[in-house]
Amino acid sequence: MFDIAVIEDPAAAEASLDPTRARLLAALAEPASATMLATRVGLARQKVNYHLRALEQHGLIELVEERRRGNVTERVMRATAASYVISPLALAAVRPDPARTPDRLSARWLLAVSARLVQDVGALITAADRARKRVATFTIDADIRFASAADRAAFTDELAATVTRLVGKYHDERTTGGRAHRVVLALHPSLNPPTGTTESEES
Repeated sequence: MFDIAVIEDPAAAEASLDPTRARLLAALAEPASATMLATRVGLARQKVNYHLRALEQHGLIELVEERRRGNVTERVMRATAASYVISPLALAAVRPDPARTPDRLSARWLLAVSARLVQDVGALITAADRARKRVATFTIDADIRFASAADRAAFTDELAATVTRLVGKYHDERTTGGRAHRVVLALHPSLNPPTGTTESEES
């Protein structure tokens, strides 16, 4: 089982978003049979089997083992991942395009860039899993509290200048065998500001 899996197929995305199937996916973090799940989620076994077949068809759950109980063979299933992310590829016709309106101060452009990040990294993870390899990535996730909007503006200016300098220092289009990488940096207000912080302080 993977820690996280990416759903790129529209039909698989639809299956995972069904409330009943989402409950079954969560319950299958640990292996279970349809009979066990029926008791756990309060549904008839036949109905559980129906939903399990749909989830298995789209690769969201997998067979762990088969147990013989009298004249019946019981299939024990497990989710293929502990959690799932739906790639923008599942909505290919309406996925956001960061190139359409680039504006580094726009929250919607940040959302479009983030969607592309999910799509690209998801595709890399999928390909790496098939090849049984790892993807070389690096992530920074930090919280910062600015005393004022002026400090925030100064921080973003300095950050942009620093990244531009580093890109200029290490970017090399000439070396044979080099590989291109994408750098994405984001700054946005926290959804849960520290206790005592007022709305005006966060503006």
